[in-house]
Amino acid sequence: MEESLIKTLSPLVLAHIGDAYFHLYVRTRLLQVTHNITRLHDLSAEIVSAAAQAKIYHAIENFLTDDERDTFRRGRNAKSHAPRKATVAEYHASTGFEALLGELFLRKNFARLEEICELAFKAALS
Repeated sequence: MEESLIKTLSPLVLAHIGDAYFHLYVRTRLLQVTHNITRLHDLSAEIVSAAAQAKIYHAIENFLTDDERDTFRRGRNAKSHAPRKATVAEYHASTGFEALLGELFLRKNFARLEEICELAFKAALS
């Protein structure tokens, strides 16, 4: 995707892509932990929850560049619907985290995306 188009996308669109990527990353990565389908589902649901993603962001924020923090802030500050199973602050933080992942994916910065997701995964399990 062209850089000029990525810059025009809503942070919520970036978060939509980031959410899908993180779900797949977590599910794939969890195969190294267990093969029990119930356990896979329970662990992945826990890790990709808004509350967990908010904690993940706070655990990894010092590893992010200024540009990555700016993308997070754009996502966090985007207007969206009310959360169902998280606080408003957790929901906004998770949206920011997902927007960051979405932007990295669309920019095809796969090495950095993998690095951040691995940090996030380890933070979620600690």
